[in-house]
Amino acid sequence: MAELVTVIVDTREQVPYEFPSGQVAVERRALPAGDYSLAGLEREVTVERKSLEDFVHTVIRDRDRFRKELLKLAEYDRACVVVEAGLDDLFSGAYRSGAHPSSIVGSALSIIVDYGVPVYFCSDRQCACRFVQEYLLRYHRRSQDLCQQQPQNKVESEEKSNVSSSLPPTSPPDGS
Repeated sequence: MAELVTVIVDTREQVPYEFPSGQVAVERRALPAGDYSLAGLEREVTVERKSLEDFVHTVIRDRDRFRKELLKLAEYDRACVVVEAGLDDLFSGAYRSGAHPSSIVGSALSIIVDYGVPVYFCSDRQCACRFVQEYLLRYHRRSQDLCQQQPQNKVESEEKSNVSSSLPPTSPPDGS
């Protein structure tokens, strides 16, 4: 049986996802950024989870603090923000803030365009949990594939180096 992938849940995450048993192992510890990551890849991939209320509050009222977090996320190989609501919830104003939906959409677009961090609206908490799990598992598979390719690429590179170093030196075509 394959070893379970370990998802790291940040210690500050107040209501962490409960991933289906037997699919991933879960470990709680402080992450440099985001709420969810992978063991051994904590500085490469991360997911910032937000409820709709939290997302609205963060992009409208807590913008400066969140900007610092986004700068950290932008440094990752892969990072994203996952919102536990659909765009229809946002457009219908299904949140307590008086902020206009266009302002919130504008903030989401700013995160995507200005910071290069995608924002995924995942209809509800259950869908968001599934999305986060699949996102992290896909990244893990990709990193495993890259690790397996590197030794092969290294061998090919060494073989080419050995062949070129065994060739006699050549002189320029003009005989000098």
